[in-house]
Amino acid sequence: MTRTERWTLLAAILGSGIVFLDGTIVNLALPQIGRLPTSFLGVLEGQAYVVAGYLAVLSALLILAGALADYYGRRKVFAIGLVGFGISSLLCGIAPSLELIVLFRILQGASGALLVPGSLSIITATFSGADRSKAFGTWAASTSGLALFGQPIGGLLVDSLSWRAAFLLNIPLVALALWATIRHMRETRNEQADRHFDWLGAAVGAVAIGGLSFGATRGQQREWQDSLAWGALIVGAVALVLFPILMVRRRHPLVSLDLFRNREFAVINLSTFLIYGALYVTFQYTALLYQGTLGYSAVGSALVGLPAGVLLTVLSARVGSLVGRFGPRIFLVAGPLLMAAGQLWYARLPSSSKPWLAELANPATLIPPLDVVIDVLPAVLLFGVGISLVVAPLTSTLMSSIPTGNSGLGSAINNALSRVGQPLIGAVIFVAITGSFYSSLAARVPGLDPSDTAIRAAVEPLNPPKPGTSPDVAAAAKEASVDAFHLAALVTVGLLVAGAAANGIGLRERTTIRAAPRGGTEAGTQPVGDPD
Repeated sequence: MTRTERWTLLAAILGSGIVFLDGTIVNLALPQIGRLPTSFLGVLEGQAYVVAGYLAVLSALLILAGALADYYGRRKVFAIGLVGFGISSLLCGIAPSLELIVLFRILQGASGALLVPGSLSIITATFSGADRSKAFGTWAASTSGLALFGQPIGGLLVDSLSWRAAFLLNIPLVALALWATIRHMRETRNEQADRHFDWLGAAVGAVAIGGLSFGATRGQQREWQDSLAWGALIVGAVALVLFPILMVRRRHPLVSLDLFRNREFAVINLSTFLIYGALYVTFQYTALLYQGTLGYSAVGSALVGLPAGVLLTVLSARVGSLVGRFGPRIFLVAGPLLMAAGQLWYARLPSSSKPWLAELANPATLIPPLDVVIDVLPAVLLFGVGISLVVAPLTSTLMSSIPTGNSGLGSAINNALSRVGQPLIGAVIFVAITGSFYSSLAARVPGLDPSDTAIRAAVEPLNPPKPGTSPDVAAAAKEASVDAFHLAALVTVGLLVAGAAANGIGLRERTTIRAAPRGGTEAGTQPVGDPD
């Protein structure tokens, strides 16, 4: 590689890597973020918005961001995304309240949308031939390494410094990527790109996702006595109905519904929505359970999930080669079912399970307790093997279901759907967790009124009770949190089984797989289904 190519590749790796890394480390910081002062939001409600707000905006703007980069210049849009991501990361890192960090996360999601589609299109425009394949392979290995090893490093920073380190860590990475972009990256654009951008479609999509997610979450938090929640639900539902009508009637729609006439494309996007929706909410709520309920350290929470990342890294390439021999259908059925089996194991996790403290100052705690090996590790291993069977065949099936000329758009749609699932499905699981928690709490503490605002302020699902809470209520809250988590795990089992069923019924026995460059993507497309 030339000097320009090396620095361009580094900028692309860092630009997409910080978006992937942010999704993993922030989950580890959620328990501490929940301790921020709040005047409007509940603790679990705010924690839900920290994740859902980011992903909702990111998914709504992904397709539009790719079109903007093609027309105005990939280097320019990528640099704007880096600046925005750096500023919003700083704002998140210094946020004084739960409400403000939710707002800043929304801004961070908008900036991330400018980075995700741009990274691989920049690599595609910079390299050619065998060098391009090598660059894709380097990108895939580097971003996988960031996601894999970033979790324990992030957990260490959260434990030893503060949750704020989860966001401030982005700033030096953004600075290096921005310098490489300005100093070394050459500008590229698609000279045939259409200048018509569907801003209205993107806005309506964002309102649909955000309105339904916020409305359901806020409504449950306020026991369905909040007019703002009902208004958001109505507006979100209207936007959801309006979106496909707009896509049919507009001359330059954000999403071409004609692509969904292809059976494989429609099926694989449906299963992506279900499987990755379950994946993202699992990451969020297991992190809260480990630290907020069972008492894990952030490092212990990160380390216990590390085997899944190792399995994904080790097995994905091998599975990708097997897909060419056996077709994707068997993997896309078996994978989600194995993930569902892992969630079933979580559904039996006892509240007495000993936590993994993993404190560097106390080396003895770096060895996991036997309870971790029995209660958690089997679920992690099943989940890791399952997702390893999903990623490569899902990508291959998607890219083989559409013409090469539409590969970029098809991939962007799939990436958006993989993230849309979390805000929508996460809202449903929030309703299930909150309802189950307070019902279980009332059953365990005779005479306790779960609708009492003082009780709801003192104890919240999957979070430690406030100081001064009576020991009996605190003990009951721990049991109720684990019960609520069991219900959430069973909901994700249903989603994963539905995803497996969609693939088993909808996909043909053998689907022709079109070869893709190393790194799991076709030139000029965004990798599909990245489990950030």
